[in-house]
Amino acid sequence: MHRAVTLARKGEGFVNPNPLVGAVLVKNGVIISEGWHRRYGGLHAEAEALRSAPSGACKGADLYVTLEPCCHQGKQPPCTDAIIRAGIKRVFIGSPDPNPLVNGCGIAKLKKAGIIVVSDVLRSECDALNPVFFHYITTKTPYVIMKYAMTADGLTACSTGDSRWVSGPESRNFVQKERSTCMAVLVGVQTVIEDDPLLTCRIPGEKRQPVRIVCDTHLRIPVTCRLVQTAKEYPLCIACSLTDEENCISEKVTVLEKAGVSLIRIPERNGSTALFPLMEELGRMGIDSVLLEGGGKLNCSALEAGIVQKIQVFISPEIFGSGGSAHTAVTGGHIQHPSQAVFMNKPAVSFFGSDVLLEYDMQECV
Repeated sequence: MHRAVTLARKGEGFVNPNPLVGAVLVKNGVIISEGWHRRYGGLHAEAEALRSAPSGACKGADLYVTLEPCCHQGKQPPCTDAIIRAGIKRVFIGSPDPNPLVNGCGIAKLKKAGIIVVSDVLRSECDALNPVFFHYITTKTPYVIMKYAMTADGLTACSTGDSRWVSGPESRNFVQKERSTCMAVLVGVQTVIEDDPLLTCRIPGEKRQPVRIVCDTHLRIPVTCRLVQTAKEYPLCIACSLTDEENCISEKVTVLEKAGVSLIRIPERNGSTALFPLMEELGRMGIDSVLLEGGGKLNCSALEAGIVQKIQVFISPEIFGSGGSAHTAVTGGHIQHPSQAVFMNKPAVSFFGSDVLLEYDMQECV
């Protein structure tokens, strides 16, 4: 199963919104074939492993697969049918599939066909492959990762607002990898106005690019910014909440749409884009994961809306001092007592050059 987990990770960034899955066929203690889900719409891991096996070798073999085999017709036929036809003797499964179309039915179908099924093999390692898929398939909304970098004294920029660069090159390279695996990157319009970012994945030779999304309630985005100017090359969506009184900017709407920008109409909440309805719309668009790279106000709104599943905090070995104008990762909110704080689970700790990365999963509400 360890080998199947390693194989599954090869599909990162290619299979969304499908899960990462790896499969290994074993007979007489020897690996005879293996496979993984390589791309969305392509063969599932089990089907690839079965197809790659020597002729007639599958009969009586064992199959190790990181996720419960599917039993329904999608872009590919049911993997359970292929497993049964191949004459597999035993199937070892890592994670159950919470997809309502599967959710135990795949296991039941295999058992009914006389196949021995062993569940929860390396369950934690297999579960760790697919937090994005598990969240998306059960909620129909994207898995949101809030990312920010700050100094040792908790600031995201110096007193002038300059934030390039708080984190080191190794941390920034990691973020580029995250952009390649997430389906979308989200920022607020103020970040666009102040920094004019491109928000693309800049890994050399990388062809996978996220959908770029801007929360821009009243359509303040400059038409000359790099996001708009590259909208025909890299997808750009603007979430806005135009009212009847703002019809005067219809000319700007025309310019943006001509430039290749997609506008998403989302209702307002307290003068800003309502983030949960936005997540619901992104889910309907098939976007399963969002990397939130916004400023303090957008981060605060995201936490208040309850849309964040993970927080990544890069801490650099620097001290700026506030200079009377503190730039922090989360700005706003109405916390009156420590008991009202947003709580996360114990972090995973990594090091990138001189920076420390703390990765927190959000605590479930009880």
